[in-house]
Amino acid sequence: MLNIFKMAARNLRRHLRRTLLTSSLITMGVVAVLLFVSVSGSFKTMMVGQITDSMLGHLQIHSRGYLTSMDNLPLNMNLTGKQIDRIQELLDGNKEVASYSMRIKFGAMFSNYNETTNIRLNAVDPEQELKTVPLLVDRIIEGEKEGLLQQGEILIPELIARGMKVAIGDSIVLVVTNKDGSVNGQPFTVRGILEGISGPGGRDGYVGLNDARSLLRMEEQEISEIAIRLTDPDRMRAVFSQLESALGEFKNKMGKPVFEIHTWEKISPFFNIARMIDLMTFFIKIMLVAIVLVSIMNVMIMAVYERINEIGTIAAIGTGPGKILALFLTEGLLLGLLGTAIGVAVSLSAILTMNVTRISFDFGRQEGLLLAPTIGVNDVVTISLIVIAIAVLGSLQPAWKASRMDPIEALRHV
Repeated sequence: MLNIFKMAARNLRRHLRRTLLTSSLITMGVVAVLLFVSVSGSFKTMMVGQITDSMLGHLQIHSRGYLTSMDNLPLNMNLTGKQIDRIQELLDGNKEVASYSMRIKFGAMFSNYNETTNIRLNAVDPEQELKTVPLLVDRIIEGEKEGLLQQGEILIPELIARGMKVAIGDSIVLVVTNKDGSVNGQPFTVRGILEGISGPGGRDGYVGLNDARSLLRMEEQEISEIAIRLTDPDRMRAVFSQLESALGEFKNKMGKPVFEIHTWEKISPFFNIARMIDLMTFFIKIMLVAIVLVSIMNVMIMAVYERINEIGTIAAIGTGPGKILALFLTEGLLLGLLGTAIGVAVSLSAILTMNVTRISFDFGRQEGLLLAPTIGVNDVVTISLIVIAIAVLGSLQPAWKASRMDPIEALRHV
């Protein structure tokens, strides 16, 4: 077998220019795929982090059917006392859960005493919320960030602040319709202005849980949703299945589940963008396979055509079809290994360079986002194995043709 490798390497050196051109094509394909995977993966990870760490958390728990009615912010579908206790007991005993935040979501009329508009509000416990979505404070573009909120304070979206000409420290009034249909109002002081990246039309604001309960005249503890942050986001699906199974044990009188749990993917439309990135990555890999397959087949077909007399000679002196087949397959293997090795080296060097130069970009309202491309060992190994396997596969037909040649006919070839 060692002799076959030596002969294959010698044959590739005999046609050095063609070998280098073919290897360069494979190298370019490998570099294109690895760089695209690393950059797109970095972008995807960064945007998922922005969404989960500044708004949604990784998982959310609601009462059954709440999500389908979320646009209406129904107060009559909130989680109540015993239900909340059961969920807290479940989450407190789960080591995969880093933190969780209980929220009340409701709509209100926002008035600056001259004009009125509608606003969507998230009532939160500041300490819980900051542990669950730590990047929320980064969305505060004006106002004090420390501690997020105090009693009687409100964070308002930029859209409303600019439209209603409301500034930090101004007094405003929130008017709500309670669950029983009565109307109540309460003054708040503007603590900060939020970057408008959440909610329909950018109309999501924040108040404290106790303020919301007072405003909504809630006599008992009620929660619209519980946002969960995991210790390891990569285990989100496993934890989701685990919690879904545990929550499914709680049934109402009709025998139907009381709770529903969703990943951020179910809630956020950005998941569709993430899926498009994955789809593009898949098609880029297909292009790589096509490049390698066409390159190797072209080279090996030419090699067989040019060496018909040589094939006839080695067959005439007793070299079996199996060894001839192995010789040409080994040449394809060595071409794949050479192109892949150079491609991986160039790609890793380019990724390192991009990280050292600290390239930044803007995405929507997000400015100065740092591009930090990374690539996992699994991706490098998988792509390398695909390229090498396709290189061998591309050599198979020419190698089979060479091994089946009649020595006499081959020696007559001019």
